[in-house]
Amino acid sequence: MDEQIGTKWMKMKKESEKEKKVIYKTMKRIRMIEEAIAEKYPEGKMRCPTHLSIGQELTPTIISMLTSKRDKAVSTHRCHAHYLAKGGSLKRMIAELHGKTNGCCKGKGGSMHLIDMKVGFMGSSAIVGNSIPVGTGIALAEKIRKTNNISIVYLGDAATEEGVFYESINFAALKKLDILYVCENNLYSVYTPLKERQPPNRNIVETVKSMGVEYTKNLTERKTEDLYKELKLVLGKIKKNGGPGFVEVETYRWREHCGPNYDNHIGYRNESEFMEYQKTDPLNMLEQMLTKEVVEFEIWKEELEKRISDEISRAFEYAEQSPWPEETEGIKGIYADNGSYK
Repeated sequence: MDEQIGTKWMKMKKESEKEKKVIYKTMKRIRMIEEAIAEKYPEGKMRCPTHLSIGQELTPTIISMLTSKRDKAVSTHRCHAHYLAKGGSLKRMIAELHGKTNGCCKGKGGSMHLIDMKVGFMGSSAIVGNSIPVGTGIALAEKIRKTNNISIVYLGDAATEEGVFYESINFAALKKLDILYVCENNLYSVYTPLKERQPPNRNIVETVKSMGVEYTKNLTERKTEDLYKELKLVLGKIKKNGGPGFVEVETYRWREHCGPNYDNHIGYRNESEFMEYQKTDPLNMLEQMLTKEVVEFEIWKEELEKRISDEISRAFEYAEQSPWPEETEGIKGIYADNGSYK
């Protein structure tokens, strides 16, 4: 009996290590891609505004692990991590940032408008709160088609101040849509902290729960294993029983709201707060954990970083070599296009 228990425990331990390595691999890839963008952005070849996801890689990594390409996702202006975790094409993303015709939006959208329908990433938008009704509509379409696919809607804490947030939550609860709203609360809307935007003691999770959404959780990225368990639980309930879910995840962005730099010198957040969140950076904490748990982790990590670095180099080369759009492309595919432009 003791031998059976020991064998079972070892199997569980190996599975846990495997899951952690998958999470680490995806997070590390996103982090290195974002850091490469930040490094190259001053060259002036990426002319679009860019909102980096550095520090906020964990939640989309776990959600994409627990869902499939058939499940749909929509995102916000800070969409790189969501797009990459879902499996979006890196080459086409970097080409998009360069405004090239091979970009995922043919060079028209830039950093804030990414799409890769092949992997179920249905698009992102620069409009605050815009992903919420779009993702809700996708969930309705999936229900009508009886696909059993989940719609994932990423939103920021500021989007919960928009009227469409409450309208969509109400509609999702009423129609019992299979949807998970993921609020990434990074404490700021541009330079304005929560205390200057929302009344004290306001609880977004409790507000959503009062509107008839049963599966709600208040989570944090500071505890990787707990976040994984809770997201797995919520997504499992939606898959099994149907209906909407909502999670608010405490997270933190390292770089400026828009751009490649650090902006602590502006004064809207203090250095001690920034340093505290850096100490609990999910990627660094997971790396420390794996260093202790996994044999020859450093060798594995070095090989991983080399592969990612090579992939990033190829993506930027692809963007450089991709053609610019023709002038006529600027008026193709626009809203209410009557087909007169060829």
